[in-house]
Amino acid sequence: MAAETPPLPQPPCVAPDWALFLDVDGTLLDFAAAPADVHVEPGLVDALAVLHRRLDGALALISGRTLAQLDRLFSPLKLPAVGLHGLEQRDNGHLDLHRRAPALDAVLAAAQALAAKYPGALAEDKGTTIALHWRGAPAAEEPLHEFATSALIDLPGYHLQPGNSVIELRPDGAHKGAAVLSLLAHPPFQGRRPVFVGDDLTDEHGFAAVASHGGFGVLVGRRQPSAARYALHDPEAVRAWLDDAVAIAGDEQRRRDDP
Repeated sequence: MAAETPPLPQPPCVAPDWALFLDVDGTLLDFAAAPADVHVEPGLVDALAVLHRRLDGALALISGRTLAQLDRLFSPLKLPAVGLHGLEQRDNGHLDLHRRAPALDAVLAAAQALAAKYPGALAEDKGTTIALHWRGAPAAEEPLHEFATSALIDLPGYHLQPGNSVIELRPDGAHKGAAVLSLLAHPPFQGRRPVFVGDDLTDEHGFAAVASHGGFGVLVGRRQPSAARYALHDPEAVRAWLDDAVAIAGDEQRRRDDP
């Protein structure tokens, strides 16, 4: 019988020389049955704004959501961000977007017809990708997997990206790790110690990217194996960890104001 992997330790507190990369669903936000149903906890936007200032702008959201969705969720905050696992990227006001494949419309229509047979399942149009969700309909997992695999015939240059109760049809050559490396090549992220916090298989690319630049990953949950060095139990623990960093930043500011 194989020995159980020991739990990972909790990460140190956020340091002012970090470049902090944060996944969203399952990391900052608790999962919901459908992506549109997630809830942003009170105080989270303010905490992110404080840490963004403390890190001199070196805090970015790295998500499978679109940039437009991220901006709606965290309004009025508009952070550096990577959307669609690297297919969209915004840094210092510059926006990069990938084009939609012509065949995607027909594949989406077929996916939506299939998902409609399983109440709670969802075929989500994400612009350049399609995400097939079954969190609200576990019985849909196998047929959605089979559909996604067969759809690759009509989408050359695409691959399947599995996730937490979701599988995504997405273009080759872009992932969270590549997006992180792109951000690290330029200010305000350049020259800082990179830290990536995420929960899903798609975040392993991010963990590897920050490790290659002297940083580390923080896994949310207990999924193993993982390239992360540290772990936090769930999104609530992530939010508490960020709140601790905000409190320390406030103490430091008070000491500067009252020498």
